[in-house]
Amino acid sequence: MAEIGKGVTAGKLAINVQKRLTRAQEKVLQKLGKADETRDVVFEEMVANFNKQMAEGTKLQKDLKAYLAAVKTMHDASRRLQDCLADMYEPDWFGKEEMDALAEDTDTLWLDYHQSITDKSLQNMDIYLSQFPDIKARIAKRDRKLVDFDSARHHFTSLQKGKKKDEAKIAKAEEDLGRAQKIFEELNVELQDELPALWDRRVGVYVNTFQSLAGHQEKFHKEMSKLSQNLNDIMTKLEEQRGLLRLLALLPVGLPRLRMSPQCMTLTQTPRPQRCRSVEHFKDFLNYISQFFCVLLVQSAVTNGSDGELPPGFLYKVKAVHDYAATDGDELELKMGDVVLVLAFDNPDEQDDGWLMGLKESQWFQKKDISAKGVFPENFTQRV
Repeated sequence: MAEIGKGVTAGKLAINVQKRLTRAQEKVLQKLGKADETRDVVFEEMVANFNKQMAEGTKLQKDLKAYLAAVKTMHDASRRLQDCLADMYEPDWFGKEEMDALAEDTDTLWLDYHQSITDKSLQNMDIYLSQFPDIKARIAKRDRKLVDFDSARHHFTSLQKGKKKDEAKIAKAEEDLGRAQKIFEELNVELQDELPALWDRRVGVYVNTFQSLAGHQEKFHKEMSKLSQNLNDIMTKLEEQRGLLRLLALLPVGLPRLRMSPQCMTLTQTPRPQRCRSVEHFKDFLNYISQFFCVLLVQSAVTNGSDGELPPGFLYKVKAVHDYAATDGDELELKMGDVVLVLAFDNPDEQDDGWLMGLKESQWFQKKDISAKGVFPENFTQRV
């Protein structure tokens, strides 16, 4: 109750107290059946819909907040998991920089997802529900004014039916009845317009809320799927690296060294200074093995009597100075350094300018079969 002297006069306070007493008496009489009550079934249905709509909206708002809290919890758990992985991930392991970038991207994605739901879904619900308290207060006020109207109507009727009529009191009661009816009808008309419109708007609000939520979920999970795939790829390659390093531990300490001389390539048994312990060293080892077998191939050709002269049927030799990727089935794939034995075209008219026909020397020494021949651009080679 407001204190007298702080914006409320004693007279105003007395009037308010009297109104509450009058309303209470009127409600008691109505419940006892001693006074009729103005009823509006259609409006009561509107109010029931309003209460249902407000309860549903409030529950949806509460569940959205719970969902956001869960998203934040998952974000925190994801961040701690990424931090744990970063702490354990040693600097020389495969993909260290990619792993750090992945952790940052994952954190940003969670933040964006949380913020998007807050801005597009939860705030929309907050705005939607913000109108309900005012309407609820006006419904309550309309109910009070309806009781005042019924009370004024009953008082006016009782004065008219009284044996001793006091015209002044009847006139005053009639004036009070008109004023109570006007106040009630103004509120009633406003709510009769607002409540059905508000009831209809709920569909659009729910559609927008869940459509926005679904869109953000789809985007988040799509982007998170990509990051998860990247993480899986890094882990797979890390495991492959560990496997290669375990294989390196089994390699012999000494391996034949390749030695080049103007006459030919030879192998010398020279101990390597130390074991390889990295993937880069292992790549070097694979490259070495490739060269090793090339040397064996050349040496095998020399043992078989090839002293640098051309095999019968070949015109001359060329050496690839650039890589060439074949674009057709009759073309020859070249890697820089490949030696090609040049052949004459079966039909000279089929030879295009700038193109030669040939067979890789290594293939000839292996199979002695010219069926693997193909055409290649002359300007990618030089004559030897």
